[in-house]
Amino acid sequence: MAAQFRSYVWDPALIVAQMVLLQAGYYSSLGLWLALLGTLGSTGPSLHQVFSDEILGFSTPPGRLSMMAFILNALTCALGLLYFIRRGKQCLDFTVTVHFFHLLGCWIYNSHFPSTLTWWLVHIVCTALMAAIGEYLCMRIELREIPLNSAPKSNV
Repeated sequence: MAAQFRSYVWDPALIVAQMVLLQAGYYSSLGLWLALLGTLGSTGPSLHQVFSDEILGFSTPPGRLSMMAFILNALTCALGLLYFIRRGKQCLDFTVTVHFFHLLGCWIYNSHFPSTLTWWLVHIVCTALMAAIGEYLCMRIELREIPLNSAPKSNV
């Protein structure tokens, strides 16, 4: 059996580990962004800012800061896709999985399904940003030239 370039073996343990790592990175970086942006608005990060669908909005400063934190978090997690997933074809899958688990977390935390339009718009934009930028970054790495001559040149 000949080896193939970039052959992919289905490894469920690796996939689960990548999902857990990306989910942990998602909430860690979101907490960091909320803490950093909270210094601007003199509010600290809380679970309510992470999971509540009612806090996101244009009308209040904490709502605007939370929206900014979610968007910056999407950019940060795109780097996580680059470093932990490394496959452009899988970026959309892992992005949707992270946001699906966040949807479930919001549903459990609030005891109701998120119903505000702003929450849905922010998370659709964040999903699109994270997937598109993550895929772009991964494709840049995948499309690098493969060195064909690894032996040193000799002048004869």
